[in-house]
Amino acid sequence: MVEAPGAGGYPGERMFDRVVLGVDPGVATVGLAAVVRGRDGRPRVLFAETVRTRADAPMPERLLQVHRRVRDALAASGAGSLAIERLLWGRNTTSAMEVARASGAVLLAAAEAGVPVEEYAPMEVKMATTGVGNATKAQVRRALGMIVGPAAVPTQPDAADAVAVALCHLTQSPLRRLAGAAR
Repeated sequence: MVEAPGAGGYPGERMFDRVVLGVDPGVATVGLAAVVRGRDGRPRVLFAETVRTRADAPMPERLLQVHRRVRDALAASGAGSLAIERLLWGRNTTSAMEVARASGAVLLAAAEAGVPVEEYAPMEVKMATTGVGNATKAQVRRALGMIVGPAAVPTQPDAADAVAVALCHLTQSPLRRLAGAAR
């Protein structure tokens, strides 16, 4: 069951968004996961998947597929927010540009749906799930298993990363709101 807006937390504030859609952006593969915090305080994975685009398709078609799938996932899950992993620019600028384009398609889908977006750096996601900012993928998977249960951790790496992004948002968004109110 989904918690009513304003349940728990400080007066007039939704302590946790009802459902958050976590996104691990990319053009070839996009991880999507809808996570909700249950009444018992434990997060539950509603769904997690990896969207794959055809490598031989033109870039605009691939981005349209990403946009449509995120739009559909937002509608199907009833997500009240979208959390996306922030792109870090490295040496491979071609790959970074493709991820930036995919991130734009994701952000557009959220804006069209009227869903607020929060971005999290990879280190923030790792810190929120494992307590260690430089955790390995294996450490993140183990931590996810402890948080949501081993059966709820997707086998696909991109979908598992999306779960981690959503969990990061569930823990960090209340802190960000409080920090913003203190300014």
